[in-house]
Amino acid sequence: MFGSSKLQTRAIDKMRKKWRFFCATDFESLMCPCFIFCQILGIFPYKIDASVFKTSKPRYVISTIAICVCFIGFLTVFCMINIYGITKFKGVPRIIERNCFYILSSFIAVVTYILSGPRMRLLQTIMEISSKLPPESYHKLSKLIHAKDVLGSIFIVSGAIYFSMDIHIVLQFFLMYVYLLIFQMDMLYMNCVCVLKACLKRINDNLEHMRELMIENEVYHLDPMYKHRSPFLLIELRALKRQHLTISNTVQMLNIIFSLQLLATIIITFGEITFHLYFHILYWQDGTILINIDDSLYATFLTISITYYFIKIALIVWACETGKDQAVRIATTVHDVLNSVSNNEIKAELHLFSMQIMHREIRFAAMGLNVDATLLTTIVGNISTYLIILMQFLTMPQFCNKEVILNVTQITQ
Repeated sequence: MFGSSKLQTRAIDKMRKKWRFFCATDFESLMCPCFIFCQILGIFPYKIDASVFKTSKPRYVISTIAICVCFIGFLTVFCMINIYGITKFKGVPRIIERNCFYILSSFIAVVTYILSGPRMRLLQTIMEISSKLPPESYHKLSKLIHAKDVLGSIFIVSGAIYFSMDIHIVLQFFLMYVYLLIFQMDMLYMNCVCVLKACLKRINDNLEHMRELMIENEVYHLDPMYKHRSPFLLIELRALKRQHLTISNTVQMLNIIFSLQLLATIIITFGEITFHLYFHILYWQDGTILINIDDSLYATFLTISITYYFIKIALIVWACETGKDQAVRIATTVHDVLNSVSNNEIKAELHLFSMQIMHREIRFAAMGLNVDATLLTTIVGNISTYLIILMQFLTMPQFCNKEVILNVTQITQ
């Protein structure tokens, strides 16, 4: 699962030669860290040949084996917890939390494998769309994408090793694999959103430049160059309209392919933050510990875990929200250009562009659930409401006794 064949090693070495940290020049070099980690995890059954994604049979076999082993591991752990009772937890909340995590994680792993083909076509489409971006755009994007992909993976590996020292080595590697798989798929989604956002920004910048040229044409309409400029502006406007339509179709494809995985990620994030805050309150209330971890590391582990999940969902929401904002700005810029021009042909094309934007709204969603700032505030609001009710519940006189709390939260061993 964690090993790599000679073919993978040569491919990774070849990719390393093409990119440097924070110095991406194209889509492949921008996504290189994410692709390398996905290859190591066995969830990247493709090869890139002359900027074309192709299915690789050896990597597909490795991917199949990795997912099968992963799924068998999920079933084994699930049976150990719920049927055979080999793995014991200290309380009912911990059992519920672990069951939810393993069920949703296995769901993400299976969906990742099943949608390998559509995901390859999506990456190919985004690569073609982003080929028009200037190197400066890739350079700016690489500062964020390379940093979060590499540092996030290092954080997960080091955290899994440090906080899982009391767990069997096999289960420790299994948990590390699961966390990395979920993280890399979430980051792959976020990377695609960031690239599409850069493409939308490029369209908006070109429209702004076009508006300046049109204003200049209107001021100097007696200049002989005016008659020559207008046809070129019309051609460029039509090209921008086609680019917008392509990006709109790609966003719809992105929403369909990543919907199930993203919805599972949102549920996992909400569940893990809620349960870990609950564990933190119990520990703060009377020192109750529900996780098999050293007492001195318990509060640190809960704090780091809550922070990790919150930062990850906040980054995803930020990327989707700013991407939606760029789409809205395009609509505003089109109307500004429309108010700045008197050429009838260009006006008609702008009206068509405006109608296209209105009918092909660009938004990032998961199974109809919009991924934007409203989602983040809803999650925070629901968690806050739950914690207020829980704290009121725990401060009631009949529940202030430690023995009563233990009877509520723990299974009789």
